[in-house]
Amino acid sequence: MSQKTKIKICGLTKPFEAEYLIQNQVDYAGMVLFFEKSRRNITIAQAEEIMKRLGNRIGKVAVTVSPTLSQVQQIEKAGFDIIQIHGDVCTDIWEQTEIPIWKAFNVEDLSKFSAYQENPRVKGYVFDAARPGSGEIFDWKLLDKIPKDEKLHFLAGGLTPENVGAAIHYLSPDGVDVSSAVEYENRQEKDRQKIDAFVAGVRRAEESSL
Repeated sequence: MSQKTKIKICGLTKPFEAEYLIQNQVDYAGMVLFFEKSRRNITIAQAEEIMKRLGNRIGKVAVTVSPTLSQVQQIEKAGFDIIQIHGDVCTDIWEQTEIPIWKAFNVEDLSKFSAYQENPRVKGYVFDAARPGSGEIFDWKLLDKIPKDEKLHFLAGGLTPENVGAAIHYLSPDGVDVSSAVEYENRQEKDRQKIDAFVAGVRRAEESSL
């Protein structure tokens, strides 16, 4: 494996969780915005407090579902580096914003992949389970026909410290994305030990691929 697998810890809700990402030298932090159906949904103000703690080295990703132009503009103003969009992207967003976009796909909308592949505003893809954020795994064979290109390919959906190595060996994604598997079971909070274990699983997979 020629490059290190990028790691994104998603669904941060509290400022102190930023320390766990810094200690593990992960690449990206994801925060869910403008999606009240998610138990990890936070406000822009809460996200700004988390971003202050993250510093400059970790990329800040706003995770959204079919956002409006106004919401994307608020995300840009807050200082996010990237917006991850599940669902639809309205024309105004392409025309009136500049923030790099990661387009997220679940196993039920992979047929739409080609529509975004040639768009220069799309800098990466996130491949997720049927219900994003559910922690459910999906059949990785569904991605066998997705062509690799110069854009980042992130794998999400049910990844754990135990199976992330197998995912890396099978798909060789540019990055892996985790949320549910690094949380406490009984409260809405990231578990530092689980984050440690997830990162260690990624690094072991890289070492065994050399």
